[in-house]
Amino acid sequence: MNHVVLFEPEIPQNTGNIMRTCVATNTKLHLIKPLGFVIDDAHLKRSGVNYIDKLDYTIYENFDEFQKKNPGEYYYFTRYGHKPHTSFDYRNTENKELYFIFGKESTGIPKEILQKDLEHCMRIPMTDKVRALNVSNSVAIVLYEALRQQDYNDLLREEPHKGSDYLERD
Repeated sequence: MNHVVLFEPEIPQNTGNIMRTCVATNTKLHLIKPLGFVIDDAHLKRSGVNYIDKLDYTIYENFDEFQKKNPGEYYYFTRYGHKPHTSFDYRNTENKELYFIFGKESTGIPKEILQKDLEHCMRIPMTDKVRALNVSNSVAIVLYEALRQQDYNDLLREEPHKGSDYLERD
């Protein structure tokens, strides 16, 4: 199974977008405190999250608590990583959980955490004209690469609401 981990997220709109992506992809979300916002219906609705009741998520007091409760394979996303996100094989999820870890918007994942697993520190390739992509965009890029390698698991390949023949109909 795929998991998205947000280390001390600060911006509710980014987290709201990531929540929607997690619901759309059957991905569990892990939030590590402190959060830069309150998780309640009013705040989440303002960030466009209408799917909170369908979201599988857990909140942790700190990174140590998260690690103790979630054994698996960790992938860290940082602008300081040396490998592109596409250089890893995400296909074998039968016997392991995959955790894609993203840092807070202002400072990322602490260096002390990254230095413990340099082999799994990666970056999304981009020009030198920007420091980093928006975290919600980064989550979507990485998660869909993993899902592509996994043949999209059980995700729908056709639109379920208006019918698979919607474009062909007059």
